[in-house]
Amino acid sequence: MWAILCREWGGPDELEFDEAPEPEMVEGGVRINVKAAGLNFADTLMIKGEYQVKPLHPFSPGLEVSGTVMECASSVTRVKPGDRVMAMVHHGGFAEQAVANESEVYVIPDNMDFVSAAAFPVVYGTSHVGLKNKLNLQPDQVLLVNGAAGGVGLTAVELGKKMGATVIASAGGPEKLQVAKEAGADHLIDYKVEDIRARCKIFTDGKGVDAVYDPVGGDAFTSSLRATAQGGKLLVVGFASGTVPQVPANILLVKNLSVVGFYWGAHRVLDPKLLDDSFAELLGWYAAGDLKPHISHTYDLADAGKALKMLTSRAATGKIVLKM
Repeated sequence: MWAILCREWGGPDELEFDEAPEPEMVEGGVRINVKAAGLNFADTLMIKGEYQVKPLHPFSPGLEVSGTVMECASSVTRVKPGDRVMAMVHHGGFAEQAVANESEVYVIPDNMDFVSAAAFPVVYGTSHVGLKNKLNLQPDQVLLVNGAAGGVGLTAVELGKKMGATVIASAGGPEKLQVAKEAGADHLIDYKVEDIRARCKIFTDGKGVDAVYDPVGGDAFTSSLRATAQGGKLLVVGFASGTVPQVPANILLVKNLSVVGFYWGAHRVLDPKLLDDSFAELLGWYAAGDLKPHISHTYDLADAGKALKMLTSRAATGKIVLKM
């Protein structure tokens, strides 16, 4: 099979498009004929050796795929050969075949294409569990989403509106804000020229926001902390800015704030049923036409390096997907 191979720690330019052995079947495994694979910021960390998981070289990056089931281990009952599925893998998605654990494979609706399916698991899964289970978002609340035109940020805007909240979207520049507006954002903040705290106070008549969804960190997080209402919650999703913020405990005390750390990937082991329930609701919403994944760029598998450069440039909106 053909695959993108990481033979040494480095950046996208060090990746190679080459033939590789088919992945070995494992107990409880499902072999997938990959049709598309989604890109995530974690892929850029993994190939540099900076991610939580450090596979042995050579390996293929890629955490989410879609395709058709080719083969199942004898114990598998969840899917069968021929099923159209999306799946999460710990790595190995940038290849013509991938083997996923049965518990992380989901049959997709008939109206879901493979590109949309490959763009779905990580960003929608993260935002849904984050908003519903970690922030306990309520219909009468105001939600601030930072990085609102990125992969997870855009889904947080879309799902926040689906859950009935008023959504304030923060992103850099008019084009990105337009994407967030089309996803349902009620109010827009261009963080490059506007102050997040000041604008949120205006939008909420001085009260502040009830919840913050932050995959950015850095100055955006610091300003958002000061934009919250009494008793507000802030969800730490990631640090796309490259800067890990420090949280002043005195502000938490005075404003009765809760800052919640959230690594969605850990729940694949910690609470698989939570993810099953989450995807059941999400895929039901998609089948009903309520969710519309935003894919700004698609690339051929051989051009994975170019695709990862586009991701790190932060020029893309929504998701980037590789097609086999």
